[in-house]
Amino acid sequence: MGKVPDIGLKRAKRALSQMGHEERLAFIAEGLPLILASSLGFWNAARTLESAPREAEVLEGFAKEEAAKILILMDAVRCPAHLLPGRIGKIVGWFYDHHVRLILAEAASWRPVDVSQLREYVEPCLKSHYVEGSCGEYILPNWTLYQRESQLYVDIEERDDGTHGWSTPMAHAQAFGFLKPPALAIAEAMSALGMFSVGGLTAVSEIWGGMLFTGMESYADAQALTEKLLKRLLLEKLPSEEANQEHVNRLYQDWQLPMYDFDLKRIEVSLEELQAEQERIYWNEVG
Repeated sequence: MGKVPDIGLKRAKRALSQMGHEERLAFIAEGLPLILASSLGFWNAARTLESAPREAEVLEGFAKEEAAKILILMDAVRCPAHLLPGRIGKIVGWFYDHHVRLILAEAASWRPVDVSQLREYVEPCLKSHYVEGSCGEYILPNWTLYQRESQLYVDIEERDDGTHGWSTPMAHAQAFGFLKPPALAIAEAMSALGMFSVGGLTAVSEIWGGMLFTGMESYADAQALTEKLLKRLLLEKLPSEEANQEHVNRLYQDWQLPMYDFDLKRIEVSLEELQAEQERIYWNEVG
């Protein structure tokens, strides 16, 4: 059989890896408004489905994942240009990973003090299984992935006691309150402040690329760079007429520390490790 044509969807890694820095920024600038429109489309549709909470949550999840793509691409832009060729493949791989997208969407509401603590927050989210219950009596699959898949599909699942049963899509315990996902709100703020333009992305790259976020760099460091970025955006008259103080506040408060140095591969947890954790929790409880 001859070589399969290398055309079609899911070619972000191939495309962005082959581009020079300026060409890459221009290409990303072209796509960011399209991703934001897609995210808003899912979100606005979800808001019309108050009487169908499961379907509304599914659409909200799609809105989060699309918004997370923007945050992923922005991390590629924030990565120092001289390091990006060695990291672009990994970062763009996140673009297609449901699990990573949902982690980054949730991370918008986290408040770590520095990059090191952010790594600690991320690690449990990557584990394939975890132990739950007052005495660690339950072994459960990764909740982020389970929630996504169980909302979308009817499936057959295996429980930790070896029994099987049907899993049917339903709304989860939290009420659907039409609170805009932070990741989407950040993406809208970025758009309003002019960061989706070539000039805006160039400013992000030049300002954030001057500092490595790999260890103990803190929120104070990030906010200093955000302030510098906002001043430049204003100086270059890049924000739109819709930009307001709420957009500025959102960028300061919810734009997470860069994760371009993170390893976000799923951590497979063995049954033996889970059972050892159950034992530890049990004896801690009973003394």
